[in-house]
Amino acid sequence: MAPPDDPVSPILSLCRSNGLEQYFDLSNGKFSVKGVPLLSEVPSNVTFNHFHSTSQSSDAPFPLIQRVRALSHKGGFLGFNKEEPSDRLMNSLGRFSNRDFLSIFRFKTWWSTMWVGNSGSSLQMETQWVLLDVPEIKSYVIILPIIEGSFRSALHPGTDDHVMICAESGSTQVQASNFDAIAYVHASENPYNLMKEAYSALRVHLNTLRLLEEKTVPNLVDKFGWCTWDAFYLTVEPVGVWHGVKEFVEGGVSPRFLIIDDGWQSINLDGEDLHEDAKNLVLSGTQMTARLHRFEECKKFRNYRGGSMLGPDAPSFDPKKPKLLIAKAIEIEHAEKNRDKAIQSGVTDLSEFETKIQKLKQELKEIIGEEESSASNEGCGSCSCGADNYGMKAFTSDLRTKFKGLDDIYVWHALCGAWGGVRPGATHLSAKVIPCKVSPGLDGTMTDLAVVKIVEGGIGLVNPDQADNLFDAMHSYLSKVGITGVKVDVIHTLEYVSEEYGGRVELAKAYYKGLTHSLQKNFNGTGLIASMHQCNDFFFLGTKQISIGRVGDDFWFQDPNGDPMGVYWLQGVHMIHCAYNSMWMGQIIHPDWDMFQSDHPCAKFHAGSRAICGGPVYVSDSVAGHDFNLIKKLVYPDGTIPKCQHFALPTRDCLFKNPLFDNKTVLKIWNFNKYGGVIGAFNCQGAGWDPKEQRIKGYSDCYKPISCSLHVSEIEWDQKIEAANLCKAEEYVVYLNQAEELRLVTPKSDAIQITIQPSTFELFSFVPIKKIGSSIKFAPIGLTNMFNSGGSVQELEYKTTAVEFSAQMKVKGGGNFLAYSSESPKKCCLNGTEVAFEWSTDGKLTLNLPWVEEAAGNSDVVFAF
Repeated sequence: MAPPDDPVSPILSLCRSNGLEQYFDLSNGKFSVKGVPLLSEVPSNVTFNHFHSTSQSSDAPFPLIQRVRALSHKGGFLGFNKEEPSDRLMNSLGRFSNRDFLSIFRFKTWWSTMWVGNSGSSLQMETQWVLLDVPEIKSYVIILPIIEGSFRSALHPGTDDHVMICAESGSTQVQASNFDAIAYVHASENPYNLMKEAYSALRVHLNTLRLLEEKTVPNLVDKFGWCTWDAFYLTVEPVGVWHGVKEFVEGGVSPRFLIIDDGWQSINLDGEDLHEDAKNLVLSGTQMTARLHRFEECKKFRNYRGGSMLGPDAPSFDPKKPKLLIAKAIEIEHAEKNRDKAIQSGVTDLSEFETKIQKLKQELKEIIGEEESSASNEGCGSCSCGADNYGMKAFTSDLRTKFKGLDDIYVWHALCGAWGGVRPGATHLSAKVIPCKVSPGLDGTMTDLAVVKIVEGGIGLVNPDQADNLFDAMHSYLSKVGITGVKVDVIHTLEYVSEEYGGRVELAKAYYKGLTHSLQKNFNGTGLIASMHQCNDFFFLGTKQISIGRVGDDFWFQDPNGDPMGVYWLQGVHMIHCAYNSMWMGQIIHPDWDMFQSDHPCAKFHAGSRAICGGPVYVSDSVAGHDFNLIKKLVYPDGTIPKCQHFALPTRDCLFKNPLFDNKTVLKIWNFNKYGGVIGAFNCQGAGWDPKEQRIKGYSDCYKPISCSLHVSEIEWDQKIEAANLCKAEEYVVYLNQAEELRLVTPKSDAIQITIQPSTFELFSFVPIKKIGSSIKFAPIGLTNMFNSGGSVQELEYKTTAVEFSAQMKVKGGGNFLAYSSESPKKCCLNGTEVAFEWSTDGKLTLNLPWVEEAAGNSDVVFAF
């Protein structure tokens, strides 16, 4: 508790009790909510404490504390006691069956996804939370394993429908036997309110995180960008990056942010020269045992000569070269796998395999070439040259000189520096290679190349006492050379190497504290995208400052396990990850749905979801590999986007369903625009998690057309104050973006029925109809050439004078503007000038809008009646 003179103490006294009847009760081996049994056969060593009895010091804003206090009767904490202390304790919380649940579990160390079922035994290992449907009282209950002391927890399946909780420290030197608050439970009548209320309570209780509402998000959240990963993999270099940005600009969509992904750092392998970069790295996997040997950029970028891309003799770029490199590297990978299989089968003469591998490696070396491009200068390549005219600083300066709209340039790095950490002895920091120990809880996760490689090489871990120095050394340099943010990846390696450092919680606290300080100092407190982080350790310990992060696994353009249909079904899996993870992650960080490639066979499917996801839109196109017509349905010419006002979430009727392989459910996600709501319907059927095989695989029998229904009431209007009034309309116009149909509905109308083909979608824009005068009905749809039509309507005002009624709008973007109008307007003015328009008796009112560069693409539109 805070001392008597601590200013926080008066605030904490408010959390003691609100005098309302408590929702939960644990007695006689039953755990109940409002009299309804949730868990039976609860062991006698399990305890329950109401929220107010565990209140601690909190720096949460006073209004947030008041909000939590007002709802404290709806939640509380589960604990348990054991006779013997241990670093890993498993205990039943009781059993349940025949009750629908939605859960989130880790299917890889780094990534989480949804799972549904109806009993404790059908949970998956490493479950991060479980949401129970309680129709008896028209409510929902969440059970959230959390952090207590130096232990973190997760839920696991038990036998005979029991729910198990596992508390672990990650170090045999850190043991405990008693827990008072190792899981939090909360109830609410609204599942979306439930998530807000539960995470608000944990924010106050733990005081190690901040909610999204408390933080500022980075500027790129409503912009278009390009990430270099799928374009180059590890072969990324300045000339290719330059030509990539140039192509977007020339194609009519200027990137506002650039992410230079993995491949720019100075890394090498154990046994190589301590200060020389590793050579000929192409594919992901080859770099995963490498370590950082200096904080500055690698030779490819260090050799960049300022101005070399600005002149008339700027070097060209062959877009075929990365593809050739990648194809050759895949050949090498396959040859090495064949050799390894031969070893496993007992073959002793490997000369034929080794000869082929060496031949392929020589061919790869020849494709890469030894000569330097004309954009480089060998004279600066082997030193840490401070001249502004070389290296990353010169490159970022030239990019901004040429491409005026490029606001942000981010680079990638792993949390521990590189995939394999920092090379001992290579920097001024104290680093030590720590063998990796994978928690037994991850035994049920999917086989993952990254885990295999990291376990193989261990982590060059900088002593946690120097975590502040590590991040500041990296970030202060990057900030000086024009980098405005970082994508921090491979975040959840810390749990592998915590044995000697007080366990995973204490090690994470040290590293996240250093990361937070550096983010505040070097990147304006916002310039960081979190990745490979989808575990409760990170969200409860690492999010004081971080305000945006990935909510899905990587974009996979094909199945790495070889299923040719993976090109299609993996894309639906990605959307499911993002939609359901946003339910919890969106309380703490802004959901980022990740990049995709605009020339992929399912690019349009991805684009439809990104249009209404409420986050940034970015692609990872190869140079000369773009579908600009598709991108322009998402992005304005100036690189901004018609972003929704919230983050997209699944509709209520999808919460306890399986939209991946139940043969009947379409994923529906809802969001808001400023003057309407939107529902996206996506047929993601065809793949999903197989608990027996412990992997995500295709279910070809589910890859087929699926029918569903939609209703305006499925938009959760009350989840944003600004949208609350939109639910009060007596009538709505709904626009089907793909079908190009306009319909009228009321809150009492029957649901709209539709059939969605596999890997396709429909977007439904619902806009309240306004009565103008006594008989005219009007509603602006927006630009129909944009997927998120309603996002283009920036301002809307209805005016009445003695002589006319009018609808006045500010619309961003060029193209076909559509509104519903029950009568034809008398006139239309565009930017102060009367113009022609088209109106048909079915109520379609259309007008062609130009892109006005001087007005940042905004047009003033007035329809007078």
